[in-house]
Amino acid sequence: LSSAFLGFGLYHVHSFSGVTEGGVLGLTLLLEHWFKISPSISGAVLNVICYALGWRLLGKGFIAYSAIATVGFSLSYKICEFFGPLWPGLAELPLLASVVGALFVGIGAGLCVRAGGATGGGDDALAMSIAQLTKWNIEWIYLGSDLIVLLLSLSYIPLSRIGYSLLTVVLSGQIIGLIQRIKLPGFEPVEQAE
Repeated sequence: LSSAFLGFGLYHVHSFSGVTEGGVLGLTLLLEHWFKISPSISGAVLNVICYALGWRLLGKGFIAYSAIATVGFSLSYKICEFFGPLWPGLAELPLLASVVGALFVGIGAGLCVRAGGATGGGDDALAMSIAQLTKWNIEWIYLGSDLIVLLLSLSYIPLSRIGYSLLTVVLSGQIIGLIQRIKLPGFEPVEQAE
């Protein structure tokens, strides 16, 4: 469900507003723009690559949860593609788009990572692996990968929109980190393999 929430937000907010995401999610939007490859396809391929890199540290349970999350993301995004945007006016409100987009990504990815998997963004796997190895806070790892994709996104998004995109990745990363730290009744974090 968290992956479906994320896919819904990525499609209805980011793909129409000109405000992008970072990491794998932003890379899928970049590939869609330049090569017309749907994020429902490119996301699955990129996720498999990222999961392969993280499976040893994160374990078999992680791979199982992540496989479910990847299918959930790809299916929900594909379903959304059959419909027009719910909020076409967000393109004229980039600040609102960046905040709303950050909420969709932060909550969707945060809940999935907390359950022990990775959402439609395989950079969750990389971030979780790096956090486990380095003991760095996961939100700062997300920010690093996001900045790389935002720099690449300058190839099709105006600099003024990249500022809003930076806001959305900082907010979504902080929301993911917050969800990892707060206690949610009946939703305890899954311990990863050592």
